[in-house]
Amino acid sequence: MKFELFIAKRIHFNKEEGKKVSRPAVRIAIGGIAMGLAVMIVAVAIVIGFKKEVRNKVVGFGSHIQVTSSYSNKTYETEVASFPIDIKTRLGEAKWIKHFHEFANLPGIINADGNFQGIVLKGIDQQFDWNFFQSNLKEGETLTFEDSVTNQNIIISKKIADMMKIKINEKILVYCVTEGHVRVRPLTVQGIYSTGFGEYDKLFVLCDKRIVQRLNNWNEDECGGLEILTDDYEHLDEAFDEAYDILGNRFDKNGKSYQLKSIKQINPQIFSWLDLLDMNVIVILVLMALVAGFTMISGLLILILERTNMIGILKALGANNWTIRRIFLCQSAFLIGKGLLIGNVIGIAACLIQKYFSPIKLDPDVYYVEAVPVYTSTLNILLINIVAFLILLLITIGPSYIITKINPAKSIKFE
Repeated sequence: MKFELFIAKRIHFNKEEGKKVSRPAVRIAIGGIAMGLAVMIVAVAIVIGFKKEVRNKVVGFGSHIQVTSSYSNKTYETEVASFPIDIKTRLGEAKWIKHFHEFANLPGIINADGNFQGIVLKGIDQQFDWNFFQSNLKEGETLTFEDSVTNQNIIISKKIADMMKIKINEKILVYCVTEGHVRVRPLTVQGIYSTGFGEYDKLFVLCDKRIVQRLNNWNEDECGGLEILTDDYEHLDEAFDEAYDILGNRFDKNGKSYQLKSIKQINPQIFSWLDLLDMNVIVILVLMALVAGFTMISGLLILILERTNMIGILKALGANNWTIRRIFLCQSAFLIGKGLLIGNVIGIAACLIQKYFSPIKLDPDVYYVEAVPVYTSTLNILLINIVAFLILLLITIGPSYIITKINPAKSIKFE
């Protein structure tokens, strides 16, 4: 065992009485480190969890990439488009494209017992990925499709159902204006979903794509566009490049070129807002690191002051300044390690409690989520611990410089 480590362990693990000055200071330093790390872990978990939750909801309603006609307007209504078999085959073979399906949107109004509400009919087919809506389904079932029969059922949100007092298996009338004419369809509510994303919950009603096709007088091979999903949001750019290589500068049978938009381009305000949250995390991490660093500095200075006599004796026996400084740096590492251990327990426990019991609720109309979301990963926690340990240890190098100013002759007499 190295000399510095041996002395540091003897100082740190010495249980003798009489250390009335350093003991409270050490506990305060450990407590500051623990609380600082706990706040770091919780802050990072909340921000990452919040970004993932909101992002998944936006993607759930609009997919990662949308392909529509270049003449589509900026409303929720989609213009007619068609996609030949060779394009679909190439999309299915792409590396970063996990799934794609056809869709068609059509604005309308629903009437339930004299109550009216503006909505957007989203027509989908049998290829639709139900994972998102299945996880947010509150009542009823998702839609199933047959090749020969159009499904006359719909899925609405709980927000619409509560506003209009609609229940499962209830029939409602849907009014749409196409080609200057008002058309009406009686549809049955088969399911009710709730994502907590009020902006979209109050709009989208899911139905069979063939309903929208018939309302628009489209052919069977025509739709409003394609929705493309990648395996992970982090691969969005790669999937977009693949889709553009396949669909860019291509034209459908009506002579219209395809327009590709990523979810970030469709909802720039939401994603810009989410990006701003990263700055909040950086500020919190810096502040917590400073708080923990200052408490560690004060604790180390008190430890050096209390061991002035020992420092003088070691210098008299031939130990150089850097050797003695390493002793106190080793002791600082012990204190930092203990603080980090306690901080991990507090931070991870707080995250797990919120994740599984959700004691802290939020207003979904404001924050898009019903409770504070958290996302914990071993890698994130490990990185936070490593960075915090290194920063705190580097911070203590400066205060240890005071050891070089201690005079052996005077310090041996120091009480």
